[in-house]
Amino acid sequence: MVDGIHGRSSIVLSASVWKVLAVQFHVKQWRSIRREDVHVTNSTSSTPRRIAFDGPEFPEPEAFAPDDLDDVSRETPTLPRPKKTRVLVVANQKGGVGKTTTTVNLAAALALSGLRVLVIDLDPQGNASTALGIEHREGTKGTYEVLMDGSPIARHVQRSPESSGLWALPATIDLAGAEIGLVSIPGRETRLLRAIERLTHQHELDYIFIDCPPSLGLLTLNALVAADEILIPIQCEYYALEGVTQLLRTIDVVKGDLNDRLRLSAVLLTMFDARTRLAQQVADEVRAHFTKETLEATIPRSVRVSEAPSYGQTVMTYQANSAGAVAYQAAAEELANRGEMEN
Repeated sequence: MVDGIHGRSSIVLSASVWKVLAVQFHVKQWRSIRREDVHVTNSTSSTPRRIAFDGPEFPEPEAFAPDDLDDVSRETPTLPRPKKTRVLVVANQKGGVGKTTTTVNLAAALALSGLRVLVIDLDPQGNASTALGIEHREGTKGTYEVLMDGSPIARHVQRSPESSGLWALPATIDLAGAEIGLVSIPGRETRLLRAIERLTHQHELDYIFIDCPPSLGLLTLNALVAADEILIPIQCEYYALEGVTQLLRTIDVVKGDLNDRLRLSAVLLTMFDARTRLAQQVADEVRAHFTKETLEATIPRSVRVSEAPSYGQTVMTYQANSAGAVAYQAAAEELANRGEMEN
């Protein structure tokens, strides 16, 4: 009898174990199927693809082709093409005012209008690189190599999927070390200037936008020395005005000692909330102080503008009919038309 009891216990125990193993097997199969479904959906769906934060954000970049910057349709643009390359630095000492958002969306709007545009990501955070859908994982060559090693820009640019006429020079976290590394290099303030001069001598570009970090260190100084024009995005809140004062002082110093060409060509009001009186007061004050420079177009607060980077896109392709995209398109047209009038 005892043996019979032990025999039955052994049978019952074995059955329980097999049930557990069977459940685990089916769970693994289900997870595998779900992963395959996700990959198929991402590859075939026409809806925007959100970045997968647990894996590579973008595919491996294609091998550099020496004539990549020249391999694009030469069709007539819908916006006026400048007589020479316009180099604009988008800067503001204060963070969170829309520098990167303004840079990538203006660049995309101009490129989608048939112009040839390059974005230089000079911010170690690499947010501009993310928004333009280009590779910028650690180890990716880009702005750091241009500044520290004197490497040609054309060797490291990547074409953005936003437009066939839009390229970007990626930034990685390595760029954070350039602030210290540049200190001991002769001609540290002109490293980016020389790289851009070499690029424009060899390749035809209409616009170069330089996205700066929210500081006034050597990275921003390189951008101010390399640029001909500065575009300042100003958030329609009181604190945003405080950063502009210090930036204007820095511009004066750069103009006097390092770059006589630099001029304030445009001020863009961002994150405008028409529901608040403060936003209107700040906008009025900015327009009164920068009468000629302030663009008529005003960028409203927009959920679509904020969402677009999480899909590796600008709002110009993410939601082209949204209020934010329409406003950035208007700002790009105004910027292009002003340049034609000045030339």
